[in-house]
Amino acid sequence: MGRPPLRGWDEGREEQVQGKDDKVKLAKRVQDLEVYKLSLETAMKIFEITKSFPLEEKYSLTDQIRRSSRSVCTNLAEGWRKRKYKAVFVNKLLDAAQEAAETQTWLEFAERCGYISGETFDGLYEKYEHIFAMLNNMEKKAEAFCGSV
Repeated sequence: MGRPPLRGWDEGREEQVQGKDDKVKLAKRVQDLEVYKLSLETAMKIFEITKSFPLEEKYSLTDQIRRSSRSVCTNLAEGWRKRKYKAVFVNKLLDAAQEAAETQTWLEFAERCGYISGETFDGLYEKYEHIFAMLNNMEKKAEAFCGSV
């Protein structure tokens, strides 16, 4: 007989979020948010790319870009759990945006050092621009996420 699945404190609670096609979708957990999905996908892409970085970058560029890209997701997750408090939720969205900006800077270093191509840089940089737009939209509509938690 197996153990029952773990349940979050707010399981069953659903949030209305805007999808890519502007239809309202329900988000029960942070993993349902399009911005979270894109952030996770992009962080995993960076993880794969950085496997080929030189060993001498292990404790500098490789470590830093992996940390900042992952922090976008973790800040979203922290904010989601604290959305009962609008100010905390918004602060975590801003933290996520700061981490995305840091990641863009590390990507620029990676390109200038010749570790990634211009095409790879452009693609990842644009993904973070899209993430910024999504985070900004969430900040503007914070009440919709925090209103009835």
